[in-house]
Amino acid sequence: MALKERVEAVLNVGLRVPSIMLLDVLYRWDVSSFFQKIQRSSLSNNPLFQYKYLALYLHYVGYILSLVLLTLPRQHLVQLYLYVLTALLLFAGHQISRDYVRSELESGYEGPLYLEPLSMNRFTTALICQLVVCTLCSCVMQTKQIWLFSAHLLPLVARLCLVPLEAVVFVNRFAMIFTGLEVLYFLASNLLVPYNLAKTAFRELVQVVEVYGLLALGVSLWNQLVLPVLFMCFWLVLFSLQIYSYFSTRDQPTSRQRLLFLFLTSIAECCSTPYSLLGLVFTVSFVALGVLTLCKFYLQGYRAFMNDNTVHRGMTEGITLLILAVQTGLIELQVIHRAFLLSIILFIVVASILQSMLEIADPIVLALGASRDKSLWKHFRAVSLCLFLLVFPAYMAYMICQFFHMDFWLLIIISSSILTSLQVLGTLLIYVLFMVEEWRKRPVENMDDVIYYVNGTYRLLEFLVALCVVAYGVSETLFGEWTVMGSTIIFIHSYYNVWLRAQLGWQSFLLRRDAVSKIQSMPTATSLQLQRHNDICSICFQDMVCAVITPCGHFFHAGCLKKWLYVQETCPLCHSQLRSQSQAAATPAPPAPLQDVPLPANENAAGAEPADPGVPGALGGNPDNGAELGPQREGSSVPLAPALDPRWDGVRSECGGVWDGRAPPLSEPLGGTSSGSAPCAPHPAGPGPSPAPSPPRPLTLTHSSEGVSAPCQAPPTGSPSQSELPGVEAYGTTVVPP
Repeated sequence: MALKERVEAVLNVGLRVPSIMLLDVLYRWDVSSFFQKIQRSSLSNNPLFQYKYLALYLHYVGYILSLVLLTLPRQHLVQLYLYVLTALLLFAGHQISRDYVRSELESGYEGPLYLEPLSMNRFTTALICQLVVCTLCSCVMQTKQIWLFSAHLLPLVARLCLVPLEAVVFVNRFAMIFTGLEVLYFLASNLLVPYNLAKTAFRELVQVVEVYGLLALGVSLWNQLVLPVLFMCFWLVLFSLQIYSYFSTRDQPTSRQRLLFLFLTSIAECCSTPYSLLGLVFTVSFVALGVLTLCKFYLQGYRAFMNDNTVHRGMTEGITLLILAVQTGLIELQVIHRAFLLSIILFIVVASILQSMLEIADPIVLALGASRDKSLWKHFRAVSLCLFLLVFPAYMAYMICQFFHMDFWLLIIISSSILTSLQVLGTLLIYVLFMVEEWRKRPVENMDDVIYYVNGTYRLLEFLVALCVVAYGVSETLFGEWTVMGSTIIFIHSYYNVWLRAQLGWQSFLLRRDAVSKIQSMPTATSLQLQRHNDICSICFQDMVCAVITPCGHFFHAGCLKKWLYVQETCPLCHSQLRSQSQAAATPAPPAPLQDVPLPANENAAGAEPADPGVPGALGGNPDNGAELGPQREGSSVPLAPALDPRWDGVRSECGGVWDGRAPPLSEPLGGTSSGSAPCAPHPAGPGPSPAPSPPRPLTLTHSSEGVSAPCQAPPTGSPSQSELPGVEAYGTTVVPP
């Protein structure tokens, strides 16, 4: 089944190529010059060549027939070609009969055939050829009525019956007339078939447009006709015919310089019409696609086809060639001038292909340098391709400066080549830094800053080169020849290569500055805090020798968190907002609670040291920023909450307040021992036995920040477990206090 589909796809393209070739011939054919040549020749008296407007109408009819042939469904197209093949076979059969009759007239022998060996040989050869023609016609038309295609056998039968040669000539003419009448009858019986096909096609087109629209119709025709492959095949046929016609007329060997000139002139000859120019555009697109696919295969092997990138399809190079050809009027130039201009355009296309190759190779090379893959063959392929992309653009720019006079388009080529070499140089430098880091077996200090400065340097050079190109183009437009297309290209180049690059670079700078400001505003974890935290960095999954503590109480490497902040401004674990000092100062303070609730009296307040309210998480003079447990109330075995334990974020009490990250200075254990109906009532002071404690009320622990819930993490080492916290029934759910 797959073979059948491939054959149908080949037929769908191959059978439509002649229609485009006919369109190309009709475009090249100038009716006025054709009739002027006819008037100078001996055919001027022929009545067929005296009606110029009739030929002009036939010219337009040829366009219509070519378009119909191009858009016919594949089944009808195959059937049409079978009819044409049958007609050609019938014509070949009558040509054989005519040649046989002519040879018999030249010999003049009218006796029995078996008495003359030469006549017998001629008869046998003609008979075999005619039988083959009849058999092929019946097979092509799929009919068993072979007598319909055997009219050209009548001269042979007449000669076998010893009919005089003059009568054999008459029989041959009768056979030709009879075959012609058969063809006319067939055409007359199928005269309404084109009308019915056109009517059906028009009805289907109207239905598609009404239901899906014109865009869907265009996409459907594009996919059914396979226009890119069709135009590429058409152009390759033209190019092959051009090369064949050159070598068929040349007997001497061609030199190397002559071959290059022949290549350019042949391409220039094959892009003199809009159809051939489109063929060249699609051919360049497929060549670029092949080169980029080969580049990916060289770097990744067969894995490159598993995750194919849909961006690099070669269309950028084809569209570039089309825009430059239209802007420079390539079709209207002479062959020599067209070949010269085409060489410059092809240089631009090659520069675009090299840039696309770099876009493919850059992430692969950097990922290979950052990984621990020790395959020398992979590293060799990556480095060799980078060296090629470093040297070849520079060599191409040198050759352009040597052979061409500098103008705007050449400056674009040279700038693109220089930028490609600069980008490859930056990629290789970062790759070397990664390899040095892997060789040292420990991270290079400030590696992120070094990479940022390397990328920033060649991005700045890239921006400056693009700015110089725009300035040169603007000056050439103002003081030279102004064109709409040139101004449009300068505008597009200014927007995409200058404005967007400047905007992207400034945004990157602001993100980096803001991330550095946030990291500097966060406290650095002490060795004791890291020892009690006893965990890895949640971003890079490596051990932490030094770390910063976020306002929500999580530990990260400063470099890892800075890279994370380039992407988003939230904590990687709890997704709470991480603000810098300037942002925190600009943020308004939360509203005060509606009701002030007095704190319970502390029985040991006389001998206790008050907590520092200015230090987050400080409780009873504990400076460890939440890594240690707070002090215990006298007579209670339950420790107070750790200062920055993220599990305590969002504790909501009956008083209506929300815990702000500090351990509450309660004089009672969590859950309270208050008596009476008043919430948060203090324990009565004074001598005497204390009343029996009431059952603990459930409190709620949620891991949320600013209304954004996140999955709860395991409690850190040293923090109290759930069984040690009376009054805590659930973790991660919100329970309304009774």
